[in-house]
Amino acid sequence: MLLSNITDSLTGGGVPLSVDFDSPEDYFIFIFQIVFATTTILVAGTVVIGILSTRALRLQNRFIFMLNTSICDTLVGFSVYYLGLFDVHEGYPSRNGTYNVLPSLLGVNILTFLFAQFDRYFAVCYPFIYSRFITRHFVIGVNIYCWVYNIAHLLARNFLPVSKAIQLYVYSIVFFQLVVLTKVVMTIKLYVVARFQLERDPPSAEKESKKESLKIIIFVVISFLVLWCPSFVNIILKFVLGRGVDFRNEATNVFAILARLNALCTPSVYIWGSPALRDATVRTVWGRVCPRCKRR
Repeated sequence: MLLSNITDSLTGGGVPLSVDFDSPEDYFIFIFQIVFATTTILVAGTVVIGILSTRALRLQNRFIFMLNTSICDTLVGFSVYYLGLFDVHEGYPSRNGTYNVLPSLLGVNILTFLFAQFDRYFAVCYPFIYSRFITRHFVIGVNIYCWVYNIAHLLARNFLPVSKAIQLYVYSIVFFQLVVLTKVVMTIKLYVVARFQLERDPPSAEKESKKESLKIIIFVVISFLVLWCPSFVNIILKFVLGRGVDFRNEATNVFAILARLNALCTPSVYIWGSPALRDATVRTVWGRVCPRCKRR
């Protein structure tokens, strides 16, 4: 009776919760979604605040890409409070959905990572051309384009008839395949550059900065591909071959959960791989919350 009253107060008689609390697994799923959402917001939000509060980081192109993905990851964390706690099923057909607005947030990172890979490749391999043409304003424009493209695609899917929207969705899967293939190729090229080309350069602060940026983007893209692949394969099986695994809602969709874990993994890699960003987050966020952290 108590649990029923709590459930009614949370849902307000509207959208039901994602689980029925009939088994221990239901409690685990519900608690996991809360912990996951909160942790993602704290970690990704910390990166956002650290970069925005530190002028030296804002002036570097690679941190602008980090800022863009971290803003997206923070929003993904907030979206889990709805997608993970309530009975929501996005896609076709939708149930208590958000017109794919919340799941599409992850799509911003797809393009951002791709452009970030090209940015790092040209910065290391063609530094003179890079410094002349790839300005800070250009990089900001590229990151804005990632949001504009995603919003335009989302609006088209929502305003088109269902049959046309499904066709557009299938075409986007094909486009995503090309993006994934490009990511794999660029990851290999960046690894070769980091492993062989930079090793021949004399020791310097610029060399260490390039190695750091390459290491971060390689780890981020690999983790992205690993976490996204199960969901991507399942989507292909469902919409192209008519097969695949169906789940009751977004909270129990293991593949979607893995994809959303990217929102926690990516900013964690940023903090781990960049001492400058780590110092900025300690100084601007955690040092104020915990003075001992700042002293360390």
